[in-house]
Amino acid sequence: MKPATLDFLRLLKENNNREWFQANKSLYEAAKADVTALVASVIEKVAAFDDSIGHLQAKDCLFRIYRDVRFSPDKSPYKTNMGAYFTGGGKHSLQCGYYLHIEPGNQCFAGGGCYLPPAPQLKMIRQEIDYHTPEFLAILQNPDFAATFGQLEDMKLKTAPKGYAKDHPHVHLLQYTSYVASHNFTDVQMCEHDIAQKLANTFKTLKPLNDFLNRAMGF
Repeated sequence: MKPATLDFLRLLKENNNREWFQANKSLYEAAKADVTALVASVIEKVAAFDDSIGHLQAKDCLFRIYRDVRFSPDKSPYKTNMGAYFTGGGKHSLQCGYYLHIEPGNQCFAGGGCYLPPAPQLKMIRQEIDYHTPEFLAILQNPDFAATFGQLEDMKLKTAPKGYAKDHPHVHLLQYTSYVASHNFTDVQMCEHDIAQKLANTFKTLKPLNDFLNRAMGF
């Protein structure tokens, strides 16, 4: 990825208004083309181990930079990051996939899993973990997973979820409201020549978690 893409996002954060954006539309178009090329390369590399996304094009994965401000007190018209979601079910589906977040200030990350699933899907995930705890623990405790992600993001209930006892032996695994993991990349790393491969390697390490969660939800 080109440093100019991160530079554009920095400038956009400082000038988040339509007048500046329109006057600098060429900077946005260049940044969008750069990220599109990166996403296309990542798709190709991830498809080598996950054929469910092999049919995707970059445009299928990229999120729009325009914010929906209808119900937000923040009326800033543009996102100050760029993102893409790689999943065979489509970027707005409940199917678990791989997420790429591009934001300057060393805020870039690659991750995935299931973020704030609706109650029926969350119930299915918890049931699958309850029924197959050793398998789920093996995924989280895999040395590559632990080295890359550490542990799941800490989004949890303070007590046992409905239907499970507080003294359930693995209640800590059932308390999550999201089952997601992420790995941060610095601005310098994002601009290295092999970043697409590094992102793909990160997603490959994440795949067993996605597979487990997708199976739980019937995908």
